Amino acid sequence: MLAEMITRLFERSLDDAAQAAAREGQWLPALWTEVEEMGLPLALLTEDQGGFGLSFAEAGEALRLLGSHAMPLPVAETMAANQLFAAAGLALAEGPAGIARADDLTLSNGRLTGTVARVAWGEQLDCLALAVGDTLCRVPRAGWTIAAAGTSANFHPRPTLAIDWTVDAEAALPWCPLASGATVRAFQIAGALEAALDMTLSHTATRVQFGKPLQKNQVVQHELAKLAGELACATAAADLAGEALARHDVLGVAAGTLRAREAATAGAAIATQMHGAIGFTREHRLHLYTTALWAWRDEFGGQVSWAKLLGSAALAAGGPGYWPMVTGL
Repeated sequence: MLAEMITRLFERSLDDAAQAAAREGQWLPALWTEVEEMGLPLALLTEDQGGFGLSFAEAGEALRLLGSHAMPLPVAETMAANQLFAAAGLALAEGPAGIARADDLTLSNGRLTGTVARVAWGEQLDCLALAVGDTLCRVPRAGWTIAAAGTSANFHPRPTLAIDWTVDAEAALPWCPLASGATVRAFQIAGALEAALDMTLSHTATRVQFGKPLQKNQVVQHELAKLAGELACATAAADLAGEALARHDVLGVAAGTLRAREAATAGAAIATQMHGAIGFTREHRLHLYTTALWAWRDEFGGQVSWAKLLGSAALAAGGPGYWPMVTGL
């Protein structure tokens, strides 16, 4: 039922004009209001916490839909931030929220200062779930200014925030915000790949060259199969990351999100190649998804940091412990 509601909302309110405006850095207040009225920012909370009490599969489907519609607003980040706030016993966000980890901030005499780079829609957020060491801080909008503008690969705002805030809302860190961010991005990547596959199947079925549809060529069929394979891997990897996050297993999150990010790279390349030159143009809808895949692939840790974490764990496990480590993910 929630999936149907999300689909109807996005089909009604997230049209090409809205996507184009978001890519120009324009906030979409009407869409955000509808998202809040639906209760999506609280979707990952239990019923006792004021949320939907979704099953794991239902929560994953909701996050995948954010990807399959290339949702430009920080809905996934707000869902993850509220989940962290609720687990830590802090007040929930009263609007859009962000999540970040920044260990290079300075805390002196109760005042937190420093910068946090590349926060999605940082100027529009109500608050930030910010991890500093083993502490989760709820930093309100008044606690930062914009230090530098920035954009992601899909042209959405990613400014650097200058934090200057007297700490008055903190709690023990339930789990790392990077793990939350990496997990929601894995689900979004799976959703975006599903949309890219649908568009590629449609294009190759209707585009005719040398008297027959592209899809009739064996080499094209091979590439379509590879793209479908990447989608299947990303979907399973996102589920793995989600299950691991639920038991606070960072290594499991690393394995899941890393495979999803690899699928983002491979899938975007195949979809673009199958569309030919038109797939590179900003005017084509595929561009929404390929650029989103590149942006989400590189956020909340990126591939290198998650690969290093897994590699370090494998080295620490040694020969005898390697197989149990892998099968335990």
